[in-house]
Amino acid sequence: MPDVPFDMPTCLALVRHGDQHAANSMVAQLHPLVLRLVRAHRPAGLADDDLVQEVFLTMFARLDRYSMQDGIPFEHWLSRLAVNVCIDALRAENRRPRSLALSSQAAGWLETLVADRQAPVDEALAARELVELLLSHLSAGDRLLLTLLDLDQLSTREVSAVTGWNRALIKVRAFRARRRLKSIASALAGEHLGEARRSGREQPGGAGGAGSIVP
Repeated sequence: MPDVPFDMPTCLALVRHGDQHAANSMVAQLHPLVLRLVRAHRPAGLADDDLVQEVFLTMFARLDRYSMQDGIPFEHWLSRLAVNVCIDALRAENRRPRSLALSSQAAGWLETLVADRQAPVDEALAARELVELLLSHLSAGDRLLLTLLDLDQLSTREVSAVTGWNRALIKVRAFRARRRLKSIASALAGEHLGEARRSGREQPGGAGGAGSIVP
């Protein structure tokens, strides 16, 4: 027997009249969509479940703002809401002090990136660590945009549908965000190089120890 398509308009009407069973059905139907968006855009320090719950709480609180007469499918409206909740969470994370500590593998990836050399293919975790660190230095909006375009590989049309942003604005903002990201990578590489040199001078027998020709 074929599955019966989920009737979102009817479910919405029931939820607005306080039907708890309909609300549970709506959450079950929309949970995979919300979880996918949250996993792609949540701050590193926040658990998936916490942010998913925040999205659904916000959805129910703002349900009266959605109207089918606007011609926007409810799933698209919810996607934009989920993205905005993620942006707010990213902004809150950006206000907290960030650690610039990198593993030696991620530091190697950083040097490769700045020098424009071929990256190692067997260091996926180090690459992810570096990407997350670099993106954390962007504004919440720019971080979201580059994640959608460069990591999720969405088109500008798809990004516009998710965020509601104009496609021309998306292209200009992405260009500027990538330039900022490259500047951040160069500055971070210089910082780590300076730390490595200072560490070498401080270690016995290092660059600054006996027999060193470094002034």
